[in-house]
Amino acid sequence: MRRRLYFVLPDIETAQQTTNDLLLARIEERRIHCLGKRDQPMGSLHQANVLQKSDIVHGAELGLLIGGAAGLVLGIVAVWLPPSGVNLQFVTILIAALGGAFFGAWISSLVAASVPNSRLLDFARDIESGKILMMVDVPNRRVAEIQQLVERRHPEATMGGVEPTMPAFP
Repeated sequence: MRRRLYFVLPDIETAQQTTNDLLLARIEERRIHCLGKRDQPMGSLHQANVLQKSDIVHGAELGLLIGGAAGLVLGIVAVWLPPSGVNLQFVTILIAALGGAFFGAWISSLVAASVPNSRLLDFARDIESGKILMMVDVPNRRVAEIQQLVERRHPEATMGGVEPTMPAFP
């Protein structure tokens, strides 16, 4: 199980030094994600991808839930009130619920891909002012150690918090 730590760093150089310190602490580069202002050159920093930048994961989860519920209702209605001449089985309910869930997840993730990540709204002002947001995914047992490392080596960094649970996809 991993937790995501958020750090706000004043500039690219500090972010690169912090990344180097995290690499020396045996945090894999694929677990370090940096996000800056749009079109800001990030140098050799590992940039956040669409899963970290957008609300695609939250949108897919919501679409899965709503689409599954709508498919379930549609399946129940189709079984109770079938079209004339058609004999529908109860498996129709399951098929409609699964189809609705997949369709809902697909459509809502397409929409959510263009929406900024709602978990990062607290950092929007810092990012727009040119600061770098660093997201570090660490095992639960190393959260305090990594926080102390960054605080000790980079007092100019601001701790942005710890996400209670790590999303499944990013």
